[in-house]
Amino acid sequence: MGQLDGKVALVTGGSAGIGLATARSFASEGAQVYLTGRRKQVVDAAVADIKADTGIDVTGVVGDVSDLSSLDALYATINDRSGRLDVLVADAGSGRPIGLADITEEHYDTTFDDNVKGLVFTVQKALPLLTDGASVVLMSSISGIDGQPGMSVYAATKAAIRNFARSWAIELAPRNIRVSALCPGPVNTPGMSTVLEELGDDGANTITTPMGRRGEAGEIAAGAVFLASDRSSFLTGSDLIIDGGAAV
Repeated sequence: MGQLDGKVALVTGGSAGIGLATARSFASEGAQVYLTGRRKQVVDAAVADIKADTGIDVTGVVGDVSDLSSLDALYATINDRSGRLDVLVADAGSGRPIGLADITEEHYDTTFDDNVKGLVFTVQKALPLLTDGASVVLMSSISGIDGQPGMSVYAATKAAIRNFARSWAIELAPRNIRVSALCPGPVNTPGMSTVLEELGDDGANTITTPMGRRGEAGEIAAGAVFLASDRSSFLTGSDLIIDGGAAV
């Protein structure tokens, strides 16, 4: 018996990194999984990877969470095939290092569209499909808790996500829908690799933890499984911080 047997789950940004690890873990725990990503080739590869690893089929949907018509198409697909949604992990997002003096309007708009606008409407448009008692997991970051030079715009979006979890937990409590923020520390993902390249050796050496290493995507996915499962039935409106002590 898996922790998510019989549940229908969506992982946005599920084609790479933490999202992919989460989709894989959900499938292994018995969920019927939908995952999204912007690039068809990457989405198809993620679906094939999960099937090869678990023997379980998942459904990949190509789309952009910052495009509301794309979200409408995504939820139409889920409604047609499953008719409901028990777990939503809003993981899709973006971020890159840029200092205050170099922030551009394009950088600001792109980061907030991907991380804030996309997440707001991902959850809003899911409401008709979410079952009473569903779990919503919002992917935040310890960047939304502590200060990180050069990542202020990204960090601001992640701080906003933490507040969404608190506010929506209250709004959705009458339906017994739990809303939580998952806050990873530095994790080895393709996105982190890009950040490390841009920072160079000196900056990259600062992205570590008291444990002396960065986390792995599967370690964060384990937290997502907990939040999605009935084992977290008395947890809502809270942060689950998995950061190797980085925010201490």
